[in-house]
Amino acid sequence: MASGVGVNPECLEAYQELKLGKKTKYIIFTLSKDNTEIIVEKKSSPTSTYDDFLADLPEGECRWAVYDFDFEKEDGGKRSKITFYSWSPDDSKVKQKMLFASSKDALRRSLVGIAAEIQGTDFSEVAHESVLDKVSRGH
Repeated sequence: MASGVGVNPECLEAYQELKLGKKTKYIIFTLSKDNTEIIVEKKSSPTSTYDDFLADLPEGECRWAVYDFDFEKEDGGKRSKITFYSWSPDDSKVKQKMLFASSKDALRRSLVGIAAEIQGTDFSEVAHESVLDKVSRGH
């Protein structure tokens, strides 16, 4: 079910900066106040850490995010995977969860080059180790 929510062009510009320019480590997206479009809530600096990213995910509200996830392969080679997050905490409002769930595809389809997708309902599901396990499989 699509919600009819649009994606603000700034979302795509920010994503291209992250993907091509490596000027951003992560981007947090949210819905505009009137729930008509997806907007950029925050762009991080390139030196931001995963802990910074987790701190920017609100405990009781839904968000989407893209994180440039770096990890090392067992043979020592470094890898980077652009990872899409759907953050929908258990204690967020039901109406917000439904709106975010039905609007996700509009954003997700517009972001070309996502390597992995993470669904998080609590912080254990987006913990570094959990995400590392998912993005490093098969590499």
